Amino acid sequence: MPLTVTVPDLELFVPPDRFINIKGTTFKIEHSLVAIAKWEAKWHVPFLDDKIEKTNEMMVDYIKCMTITQNVNPEIYNHLPEEVLKEINNYIDNPMTATWFNENDEFGKPRSRRGEVVTSELVYYWMIAQNIPPEYDKWHFNRLMTLIRVCSEKNSQAQNGKKMSKRNILNQNRALNAARRKAIGSKG
Repeated sequence: MPLTVTVPDLELFVPPDRFINIKGTTFKIEHSLVAIAKWEAKWHVPFLDDKIEKTNEMMVDYIKCMTITQNVNPEIYNHLPEEVLKEINNYIDNPMTATWFNENDEFGKPRSRRGEVVTSELVYYWMIAQNIPPEYDKWHFNRLMTLIRVCSEKNSQAQNGKKMSKRNILNQNRALNAARRKAIGSKG
């Protein structure tokens, strides 16, 4: 689900004695695997690795990568008000799901269970391995990571001989079909 960002008209002081006006705008952003992949292609570092210190320029560029609205004045990104930046950070941190897990696990954090650095390509691999359709790369990233984990855990249970009941299989299939229909905008 995209976030609609509204930036008011801005009047900025440019030393030594000049003011410039930037017309406010409204645009939409998506924190998604697509945005992360674009950002990593430019910066050549893993976005999800907390050990990589990101500069203001890198973070402003990530907001640009998340932008799905066309023809946004590029100058607006360099002057986003603090409350807009907070709104964007809250959106990025939002789990976007009602699913929760019992244990305090590291899945979906900057490093995978095997200590690998998580990059967009690794997440795409996880999607392929779990048969998650490629168009889900536009989902909110935290929701996508939850889906990957759910699929991984359910597949692991099935492989360990813990068969799901028919009722659970039907519920899981119903949920997956509903998610797929929503992702492609279909009602049938």
